[in-house]
Amino acid sequence: MADPFYRTDLALIHHRNFGSHADACAPGILALLAPVRQRGGSVLELGCGSGLLTRHLLDAGHRVIATDASPAMLELAAAHAPGADIRRITMPDDPLPDVDAVVCVGHALNYLPDAHAVERALGAICGALRPGGVLALDLCDLRYGAARTAERPIGWATEDWALVTETSLPAPDAFRRSMTIFTREEDGRFRRDHEVHDNVLLDTARVPPLLARHGVEATLGTSFGSETLPDGLVTVVGARR
Repeated sequence: MADPFYRTDLALIHHRNFGSHADACAPGILALLAPVRQRGGSVLELGCGSGLLTRHLLDAGHRVIATDASPAMLELAAAHAPGADIRRITMPDDPLPDVDAVVCVGHALNYLPDAHAVERALGAICGALRPGGVLALDLCDLRYGAARTAERPIGWATEDWALVTETSLPAPDAFRRSMTIFTREEDGRFRRDHEVHDNVLLDTARVPPLLARHGVEATLGTSFGSETLPDGLVTVVGARR
């Protein structure tokens, strides 16, 4: 069965043209991780995609375990962020290594099938953090969907590819992106692919108490640093006791 998210064509388009989120979050993330770098700790990046944030972490001197569920994304990450320990990990069931920090940007946990799976993943993340370990991730709140109920289809195109995205809200806690991808082949014809990305939306106010039960004190915010994040995308920053 084909991988459901970020197959070859969409992964490459995302890597080459949609890196602004990782670039915007990087300064704030790096500031939060400064103590980890100073003591030579390791960073686990979940949902690393094509390695856009991974590259920033490596350039800052971090030891990075970069993981994703998409083989196509991991292939790109291996080329874009050489020096990272690249691993395929699918949350919430795959075991996580013990580390000094966990980062996850681009709401990767919202790709899990339901809120229960996200809660299990958060518990596993807490269990992977060593004492004093840093947590920094973002999640789509219920407000993320409510703010996008009137969105119209949007498209991007170059000479070599085109992407058309239509969004919908099948339920108050579900956000869907339906994407059609056209990629030019060597003979000039275009091949077509289609991906549907379903994201579970969360009542993020429940996250800090959940993390506290697993030994991690965390707070919610609207950014990792000075960047401006999309409406409804919430940061979770904390540390293990």
